Amino acid sequence: MRQKNITLLGGTGSIGQSTLSLIAQHPERYRLFAVSGFSRVELLAQICQQFRPKVVVVPTAEAAAALRALLPQLESELLVGAEALELVASAQEVDIVVAAIVGAAGLLPALAAVKAGKRILLANKEALVMSGQLFMDAVKAYGAELLPVDSEHNAIFQCLPDLGTQFDADTLPNRGVRQILLTASGGPFREFSAEQLAQVTPEQAVAHPNWSMGQKISVDSATLMNKGLELIEACWLFAVQPEQIQVVVHPQSIIHSMVSYADGSVIAQMGNPDMRTPIAYGLAWPERIEAGVKPLDLFQVAKLNFEPADETRFPCLALAKAAFKLGGTAPAILNAANEMAVAAFLARKIRMIDIPELCSRALSQVPAHSADSLEQILQDDQQSRAFCLPELERLAAECVKTH
Repeated sequence: MRQKNITLLGGTGSIGQSTLSLIAQHPERYRLFAVSGFSRVELLAQICQQFRPKVVVVPTAEAAAALRALLPQLESELLVGAEALELVASAQEVDIVVAAIVGAAGLLPALAAVKAGKRILLANKEALVMSGQLFMDAVKAYGAELLPVDSEHNAIFQCLPDLGTQFDADTLPNRGVRQILLTASGGPFREFSAEQLAQVTPEQAVAHPNWSMGQKISVDSATLMNKGLELIEACWLFAVQPEQIQVVVHPQSIIHSMVSYADGSVIAQMGNPDMRTPIAYGLAWPERIEAGVKPLDLFQVAKLNFEPADETRFPCLALAKAAFKLGGTAPAILNAANEMAVAAFLARKIRMIDIPELCSRALSQVPAHSADSLEQILQDDQQSRAFCLPELERLAAECVKTH
């Protein structure tokens, strides 16, 4: 068996750490060819020592100097900057690219991997949220394999008929698929009143009850923006419309998503909440490999609960649906505003309930355009961020007054 070379974009985050665990479990199958890290240089140094990648990428010269100070005998080629991410994502030696960089920064390297015809394990939902049609057209044009790593989308993929990795608008209806049931944990504030939501702290928001995730995605889970972005991602991945997807709040996070069929069958994918399961599925597909995940004990779980999502208390989900319906660059505008708002909330400048307010204002006031070019998508992303700066100042001032 030939070892497959892996480029891991975002090696120091939770997805990156889960991926490295799998590489370590299967050294005969996989080798870390390249890895990138953003700010956690000490952890990146540990990765270099253990896995000895051929290439390591950091964002700045300062980060490069810090890594060399930690590892004077660094054997890996050290590259700096965003363009280096695209280089390692498209390198000829690479078989699989794990796209786990959070946010808009992950779009260009993921697209570079697509254009190089790689197998892409997509954990960066923003890439599809921002450039859905353009991205999926490139997947088809360059013969790439796109496998979702988000637990929900991976579950949907597992529950569908064996249709390969590419879909069109007729694929699922022609195979008897009635509806996709996209599960959501509901986050830590599922039962909070509007008054309680106004008092939520960043510490509370990043303490997800089921999953170990980074700060940004944990806040998105708490506001249900994560589920909104996942809904947009599912629409592009499986060539469906929002009306064909129902969001189901399932607090235990045991059923990761379901597919409902015309004959009344509902097929669910279940398992303990551990990202090594969907990553292992993507790495080895269509095979299955050991992932080191504890088997599901149904007797310990005992109960599975389900409820509809509350789009009144958590309006971010409705905003994502609206952005997809508006089309063009509207989802990119929404995503940029959300990234700005979440950063401000984590910095204690605004309240969590201000996040949907800022996103709504950006979506209604920043002009959207056709998303048929990467330049236009990135331009409107920047326009949204520019719009948000004075809005955030206003919200921050109001936040100070209320406290």
